[in-house]
Amino acid sequence: MARDYYGTLGVSKNATDQEIKRAYRKLAREHHPDVNPDEAAQKRFQEISTAYEVLSDPEKRRIVDLGGDPLGSGPGAGGGFSGAGFGGLGDVFEAFFGGGATTSRGPRGRVQPGADSLLRTRLTLEECATGVSKQIAVETAILCDGCAGSGTNGDSKPVRCETCGGAGEVQSVQRSFLGQVMTSRPCPTCRGAGETIPDPCRKCGGDGRVRARREITVKVPAGVSNGMRIRLAAQGEVGPGGGPAGDLYVEIIEQAHDVFVRDGDDLHCTIRIPMVDAALGTTVVLDTLIDGPAEITVEPGTQPGSVAVLRGHGMPKLRSGVRGDVHAHLEVVVPSKLDGKQSKLLEEFRRKREHEVPEVVTTGSQHAGGFFSRLRDAFSAR
Repeated sequence: MARDYYGTLGVSKNATDQEIKRAYRKLAREHHPDVNPDEAAQKRFQEISTAYEVLSDPEKRRIVDLGGDPLGSGPGAGGGFSGAGFGGLGDVFEAFFGGGATTSRGPRGRVQPGADSLLRTRLTLEECATGVSKQIAVETAILCDGCAGSGTNGDSKPVRCETCGGAGEVQSVQRSFLGQVMTSRPCPTCRGAGETIPDPCRKCGGDGRVRARREITVKVPAGVSNGMRIRLAAQGEVGPGGGPAGDLYVEIIEQAHDVFVRDGDDLHCTIRIPMVDAALGTTVVLDTLIDGPAEITVEPGTQPGSVAVLRGHGMPKLRSGVRGDVHAHLEVVVPSKLDGKQSKLLEEFRRKREHEVPEVVTTGSQHAGGFFSRLRDAFSAR
């Protein structure tokens, strides 16, 4: 069934070319993705652009007035060697022998979808943890406001290409050892569109789009990490002829933090503790990313390499209320310089614990521990 191109633009079958163009411009401004990012509006914009492309072409409009559809496929279009079911065998016959299997692909049309765009933004670890709204400058192709994407100047309109006769491609025949070889290529004059614009828009030069710099707001959710991409639908490049815009992808670059190292949803940090505090125990206040100051209890007798864990104070899982943990690696600091009084105090302490003397840990000792013991046990297990 033929599509109602007149109804799509909201004009009568007796509408003049100027009335059709005015209707298209009005609808294009309302439904273009730059103005209305809704998916339904994008689909409606494609329908409007297709209708205008058909009705602005005298030959295509004549077919519509006769009850046909210039963009539809006729009966048996999928048959023969040119059908998709034969994997393009018709193209092989056309290329080597020419003649009966020759079918035209037709013009590709001026209105084409736009390309996707990619830009990167740097975020601090705090911004990744809490989420943030970021203002980003984007330079892309946008809809030309001088012609609403039509590419024409004033009330002028495109005309059929004289080089290809509106087919969008030109063919050439050459002789080879297989006989005549027929090849097709896009028309160099209209670049495959099948039509040219004799009086192009002064602002966009007939392309239907112009490059511009604009500011957009990107809402970054809490929990994003380095390398993640946020998709902004229909915020990329507007296509040739004012076609629907592609998507914009914002890639996250996470900056290094002065205190914390991220491992998934967990955070790791190092806290240096004086030898005396490790022996007697103490409390350390750590400024976390989201919850502010939090206390870490260092138990008496804490050994070097111990890890204190703050549950639920780490990074949030993306789109979830769950939080990771903070792992505080405790590094016991032994003083390298002592004054006389401090030396005497430590000497007194050593005398009171004279039963504790250095020892070489033997294999199988119940008191063996530490990194080197674990390394030895790993080799012994082989």
